Amino acid sequence: MTTDILSESLEDYLEAIFHIVSAKQAARASDISDRLGVKRSSVTGALRALAERGLVNYAPYDIVTLTPAGRAEAMDVVHRHGVLRDFFVEVLGMDEHLADEAACGMEHHAGKVLLARLAHLAQFLCGSAQEDEGQWLASFREFCRQHDGAAGAGGPEGQGR
Repeated sequence: MTTDILSESLEDYLEAIFHIVSAKQAARASDISDRLGVKRSSVTGALRALAERGLVNYAPYDIVTLTPAGRAEAMDVVHRHGVLRDFFVEVLGMDEHLADEAACGMEHHAGKVLLARLAHLAQFLCGSAQEDEGQWLASFREFCRQHDGAAGAGGPEGQGR
């Protein structure tokens, strides 16, 4: 039972299980399948791998819960996702849905130092924005809005605006 480095996919499963268990106290394979949009056979394989690592309590056709180690690992993934999503929304002014998608892709690669710095930068910038009545942040977002289309990245929609 080791919690060696998890693949992005297994981290996504832990995150999904965490959210389902938070809402329902336990998860079923069908809940996980629905949330992640994957086949039940994929869920079964992932649950077996997570159970082997001591991260979930799993038996076929039974409910799934997180072990203490699994909960800690899942909370770390959820935290990384939240820091990134919040930075994208609060500082970069991205649409919440696009920010959530971007955070989901990046949460697996962002180290602790990067996440801490992004969180500090967001706190600093949002605090500064309040002091100058939001002018700095509003100016930055307007700058982004004007330049998103000029970058040839599909206009504001492609940039999360």
